Amino acid sequence: MPFVDDIVPAARRHLLDQPVYAHLGTIRPGDTVQVNPMWFEFDGEHVRFTHTTYRQKYRNLQHNPSMSLSIVDPENPFHYLEVAGRLVEVIPDPEGAFYVRLQNRYGNPSPTPPRDKADRVILVMSIERATTQ
Repeated sequence: MPFVDDIVPAARRHLLDQPVYAHLGTIRPGDTVQVNPMWFEFDGEHVRFTHTTYRQKYRNLQHNPSMSLSIVDPENPFHYLEVAGRLVEVIPDPEGAFYVRLQNRYGNPSPTPPRDKADRVILVMSIERATTQ
């Protein structure tokens, strides 16, 4: 698989590093698309999300691991980055530590994990394609 820097154009790469809301698209079992705003973190190779095992997005990804993330540039809403790939790993997060990290990243400083921490997982997305404007 190519390196992310070979896939994501340099002019939009910064969008993966900023704490901006992005829209995650998954495919429901009935083959319709579900799109939701999400917090995320980019680790240099993969995009990571906090989620629970009982929500629809999680079930969607168990049925079809394809996913796509759209990020609008907050400095210029005519520019965006879309990355598409697959769910490559689900990491248990029963203490909600990744949720806490993301809530702090997104401006809600708190050490308190969510009430649903026992059901928390980290969804890890590969980046296989990118489109921009």
